[in-house]
Amino acid sequence: MIGEVTVTGFGVRTAFGTGTEALRRGVFAGVPSFRPTTRFDTGPYRTPMAAAAPDGPDAVEDWALRHALAQCGAEALDMAGLRPGREAAVLLGVAGDHTGITRYWRTAADSPSPEPVPDGPGDRDGPDGTTCRNADAVPAHLAELLAKGLGLTGPRLTFTNACVASAAAIIHACRLISSGRIDTAVCAGGYLVEEETFGKFDSGRALSRDGMVRPFSADRSGLLLGDGVAVVVLESAEHARRRGARPLTTIAGWGAATDAHHIAQPHPEGVGLARAARQALRLAGDPDGAALGYVNAHGTGTKYNDGAETRGLRAAFPERAESIPVSSTKSTTGHLLEAAGVVEFVITMLALMDGVLPPTAGYGRPDPECDLDYVPNQPRQADPRRALTINAAFGGANTALVLERP
Repeated sequence: MIGEVTVTGFGVRTAFGTGTEALRRGVFAGVPSFRPTTRFDTGPYRTPMAAAAPDGPDAVEDWALRHALAQCGAEALDMAGLRPGREAAVLLGVAGDHTGITRYWRTAADSPSPEPVPDGPGDRDGPDGTTCRNADAVPAHLAELLAKGLGLTGPRLTFTNACVASAAAIIHACRLISSGRIDTAVCAGGYLVEEETFGKFDSGRALSRDGMVRPFSADRSGLLLGDGVAVVVLESAEHARRRGARPLTTIAGWGAATDAHHIAQPHPEGVGLARAARQALRLAGDPDGAALGYVNAHGTGTKYNDGAETRGLRAAFPERAESIPVSSTKSTTGHLLEAAGVVEFVITMLALMDGVLPPTAGYGRPDPECDLDYVPNQPRQADPRRALTINAAFGGANTALVLERP
């Protein structure tokens, strides 16, 4: 029937590796992936730690954002049983790949007569002979590359609204599919740890001081960045049935809201987050959250986020908040920025499929402001039928998605 949105395929990469087994060994086992990164010189910064994939001779090229998106996209289409050449919308949450630009200007500063960066997108050799892929720094270009590489025709759209970008892409796809405007959408997100963003978070004193991310814990001291890329295939239920595809999960509800409280801090009462969650629950036909069995929280491990998020969840379903398990998988993957929404969507889907709740790793002393069930440190067997995954971003943006086991 038109209106019901299903997921029929996905591909995912994190610092744990590629695919679901890597997530099960890492995220679902509660094993943090943080280590000193050698991707760039971390000497000027307060910490060398990130959830970045190990570097090696082929790692820089293999982990280029365009390649990681293409690999995950191919895996998602293969799982869904879709061939290249089909019409499908491509919706991407990304800020672009700035590693080439950073490398170019670093080498240009050491060159006696650097050449200027060209005005338009395109490749150009830097002073040290490396290639500056300016085009990959343009978010919309990455969506074009992904669609072309997967052989998909249809509308393309890129979201750049920070840490809700890929969740916003999924929500927009749900609106298009549920309204009957399209049958199929490929939704993706990607972020790979690089120096420009690392330096910004370091200068804002947002990075964890002890090399761990401890969401909702009294001894939390900040976030750490992580590699993350994922692609999911969304279809109308009728379209999936017609071609005999097996639905992995149903997206029962979605919501988006802003509180416009502060450029970088959430509303202290989690107003926008609660509003987005209530929208999603109402659309799912469960305004009180009676059927919810798990919440994958945004859970950055920062002073401002975790208390506000706890209060927002209490406001969203006040009668049930204390009885619903809540965990933050950023405690193992790190903060994946624009990719957080889609990677955590995949993790939430696996929790429903496997009947295992991923823990909040690194949880230590309880915080009086964070008083829910955070699944501390160890995975938990459970049988949730529905789960909620939520994300928040700078500027007060909030998203919520309700997933249901078929």
